[in-house]
Amino acid sequence: MILRPRRLRRTAAIRDMVKETRLSPSMLVYPVFVREGRNIAEEIPAMPGQMRYSPDTFPRILERVAEAGVGAVLLFGVPEHKDEIGSQAWAEQGVIQQALAVGRRHFPDIIFIGDVCLCEYTSHGHCGVLKGETVDNDPTLELLARTAVSQAQAGADVVAPSDMMDGRVGAIRSALDGAGFEDTLILSYAVKYASAFYGPFREAAGSAPAFGDRRSYQMDPRNVREALREAQLDVDEGADMIMVKPGLPYLDVLRAVKERSCVPVGAYSVSGEYSMIKAAAERGWVDEERAVSEAAVCLVRAGADVLVTYHALSLAEWIREGRL
Repeated sequence: MILRPRRLRRTAAIRDMVKETRLSPSMLVYPVFVREGRNIAEEIPAMPGQMRYSPDTFPRILERVAEAGVGAVLLFGVPEHKDEIGSQAWAEQGVIQQALAVGRRHFPDIIFIGDVCLCEYTSHGHCGVLKGETVDNDPTLELLARTAVSQAQAGADVVAPSDMMDGRVGAIRSALDGAGFEDTLILSYAVKYASAFYGPFREAAGSAPAFGDRRSYQMDPRNVREALREAQLDVDEGADMIMVKPGLPYLDVLRAVKERSCVPVGAYSVSGEYSMIKAAAERGWVDEERAVSEAAVCLVRAGADVLVTYHALSLAEWIREGRL
């Protein structure tokens, strides 16, 4: 007698009961671009459906986030003034600091995450202080720590260093603790590759480097063991959560990091992934809902406890309606 596994009759109720990978709106993080000015809600050409908001219009998108039950927002600043050291990143009235104050006042139950990097604020578009045409690691740490403290003071629950400088998690943890923000969490972009999939983001944030590229401090896409070292170093320095970026092209890395991690692991489904699906859907080449849903399930199946995605509002709606 040959024993075969019994196939379940796939009614909708049974499919829902036995599915191995489950998503919830609370595990989703919605990235939001905030630019200086007033009464601004402008479309981002490279990312159809995404907007830049000024601090006074920021509550419009927060209302949708709250209604959807999405867990958190991740904030990126687009300042009007940039300089060599990115001083608007930690300015008391910087664009992110304004947005955090407004958001915290109107939506105290939303989790606010501040991206900590200098590339959006520097005139040269690199992620730190330059020495010639090279980013000078150690002087950059002080400015990143100052930025993290400034965001915590403005109301951030979590700070998310995305710069990939060596030692930045330890520097930020020390600065936060020293300023009395022991409860502010650190979500580290521990594994961030020098990827071609960031193009639409750089248009949205105005953060393309003025010369060269970021391969000297972001990771080589060919390396996996390096990712595991980077992740462990950040945990050892005090990261409460770590993240792999980009998402879909690095499912193997996400799985490897998850298997070895003692802290929650996130994945960032980046702007290039978003825009590719949008472009293909507009041409009728893919079903947008199915493609977005499948991509999200793949990332969670690979190990993501937290999913940062520009599709967060749509995914939350589909989850609530029982379509995912």
